[in-house]
Amino acid sequence: MRGEDQNQQAMFSYVSPEARVPKDHPLRPIRIMVDNALVDLAPLFKEMYSHTGRPSIPPEQLLRALLLQILYSIRSERMLVEQLDYNLLFRWFVGLSIEDKVWDHSTFSKNRDRLIAHDVATAFFVIIRRQAERADLLSSEHFSVDGTLIEAWASMKSFRPKDDQDQDPPSSGGRNVEVDFKGQKRKNDTHQSTTDPDCRLLKKGKGKEAKLCFMGHALMENRNGLVVDSRLTQATGKAEREAALDMVENIPGTHQVTLAADRGYDAADFVRGLRKLRTTPHVAQKTKGSAIDKRTTRHAGYQTSLKVRKRVEEIFGWMKTAGLLRKTRHRGLERVECTFTLAATAYNLVRMRNLIWAR
Repeated sequence: MRGEDQNQQAMFSYVSPEARVPKDHPLRPIRIMVDNALVDLAPLFKEMYSHTGRPSIPPEQLLRALLLQILYSIRSERMLVEQLDYNLLFRWFVGLSIEDKVWDHSTFSKNRDRLIAHDVATAFFVIIRRQAERADLLSSEHFSVDGTLIEAWASMKSFRPKDDQDQDPPSSGGRNVEVDFKGQKRKNDTHQSTTDPDCRLLKKGKGKEAKLCFMGHALMENRNGLVVDSRLTQATGKAEREAALDMVENIPGTHQVTLAADRGYDAADFVRGLRKLRTTPHVAQKTKGSAIDKRTTRHAGYQTSLKVRKRVEEIFGWMKTAGLLRKTRHRGLERVECTFTLAATAYNLVRMRNLIWAR
């Protein structure tokens, strides 16, 4: 018997979003881990807001929404709010009922400074890392480190001399002005972006184009490839090694550990710094002038570290594709660092879900 096509919609729904989400949906274990972390963050949230006044949008919902944006590669907060309005899965994850009104997209911009001021992204990352530690997913002895360039939200035309920042650029009569800088020497010492003064001009290697960018860093444990620490700094020639030493110094305990890295870290001052921190440098050797010798490379663990360290590239690959960090959508070092830390947290959540399911 043919069913009748009825255009009259039901006035009421008696099914909650919880019942709509399948029991084996991949977001369910992530929601559990996130909710447990947000319970631990409750004292910090209490400090962020006044005890009087109009109730705000719960910071727990804002954080869950920002995680959704990373997990589902939603390119803008305006589109995120649009999907929250009609997507029952997203409403369930954020904690909205079917009848709840979705906030305006500008709410993220208004609350981002508050999240940055109280370093909520870092606190959230640390709590998720503790969950991985309690689940026995982390190695306490073997680590890998690497850095990557995060392209800034600024054009090369905005990279102008520092003593010429206040003057308007030459206009060709259109919206996209013509700027000819062929033959000019453009350096970070003399030039600065008018769009984002915190970004720097850098190229990753020989034959690569120079870009206005930031530099992201990740410290990975070698057992399961989880991020145990992250940094975002200005892009300089020594930023990778300086951030690596900073992250190694924060490894808990006083026991001997190993650190694997590519040959860009094969520098005498970096190797000396690692040895002072009771860390064995398992860095790939340069063809000439290497800072390590057979006292390190003769061990089987050295070759194992060089094989495992390549997995750190998977972290950056995921963050730049799914995590929308190939080119940042924010300006300023603090805002980009907040997004980078949240992306590292989202990667750990996905990885932990897969590892726990595999058990």
